[in-house]
Amino acid sequence: MKWVFWGSAFLIAYAFVGYPALLFLRSRWRARPILKAPILPSVSVVMAVHNEAEVLPAKLNNLAALDYPADRLEIIVTSDGSTDATEKIVAARISERLRLVASLRREGKASALNRGIQAAHGEIILFTDARQLIAPDAIRELMANFADPSVGCVSGELILGESDAVDSSNGFGLYWRLEKKIRQWESLTGSVIGATGALYAARKDLLVPLPGGTILDDVYLPLHVARRRKQVLFEPKARVYDRVAPSQREFRRKVRTLTGNYQLVQFAPWLLTPSNPVLWDYVSHKLLRLVAPFGLAALLISPLFLRTPLYEAALVLQVVFYALAALTIFGRPRPAIVARLADAAAAFLVLNAAAAVAFYFFLSGKREVWVR
Repeated sequence: MKWVFWGSAFLIAYAFVGYPALLFLRSRWRARPILKAPILPSVSVVMAVHNEAEVLPAKLNNLAALDYPADRLEIIVTSDGSTDATEKIVAARISERLRLVASLRREGKASALNRGIQAAHGEIILFTDARQLIAPDAIRELMANFADPSVGCVSGELILGESDAVDSSNGFGLYWRLEKKIRQWESLTGSVIGATGALYAARKDLLVPLPGGTILDDVYLPLHVARRRKQVLFEPKARVYDRVAPSQREFRRKVRTLTGNYQLVQFAPWLLTPSNPVLWDYVSHKLLRLVAPFGLAALLISPLFLRTPLYEAALVLQVVFYALAALTIFGRPRPAIVARLADAAAAFLVLNAAAAVAFYFFLSGKREVWVR
């Protein structure tokens, strides 16, 4: 049982502390400089939608107001069997810049994106979703990175709320800040493992068709770009804004994302082979988080069979940690320092609970045709 305890402890420590620490050091020792220039390639915005009539007018206004030459930008809205006023809203604005690609049947986001990519004329394909609003200069900031021929894909930064001031005292805020740092450090030294689905761009000639039912297009496509030995970057100056989701919706979103990570291995088994040029980062950033719940369970159970003061103390500390998480879940603890520790514990517990649920969903074959 000792090897179970220490192996689990190492896995958890490396996944959540060791990997970010190594990335930080790597970004200081061997950062890759990127040639950036204010270039203006032709861009096709591809936006897949399904019953988005409520938010679509604001999004179309947002796209029309972006600071990018009109003759270098086209917008393609692919409707995936929408049954509300989505297609009427787009049809009323059809122009040389805006096109509608509609499907009578609901086939899923991946199929809708494939149709949009096929219809696009731009050298660069920019992906976005209907709900989030893009900063006026975001496309220019993304395109500047494509001045370097080694760059194949660039991700923007998702800002929750109306500013970039994330509450780091909140457990989920702390997690979100750490996740952004990880993306920055990966970008400085190689490639980001995935992109921000609300705003990312890639060279059209590097894109591959998405398998039907793909949940994470924003990870599948960038990883295929990296497979072609092109860099996938994170550009924090290219911002897209979204409202903060209620905790229950955020949990469901996290479950879908983690289920999609399981699906990626099924759709692209080469990710676990040496042909993956970002294999170490992929395993460290994505896969270890999937197995972390099992490591936590082993870490909690194994001390019950190791009756020594060291392991008994480890068990007590874990019980205290989970008790702190329960304080936040079932009521706000006091004083403030306890509240912050409890918030962090609760966020950690919820994220790993989402990973456990995702494992069950993947094994049971539960899928969602449309991931919103």
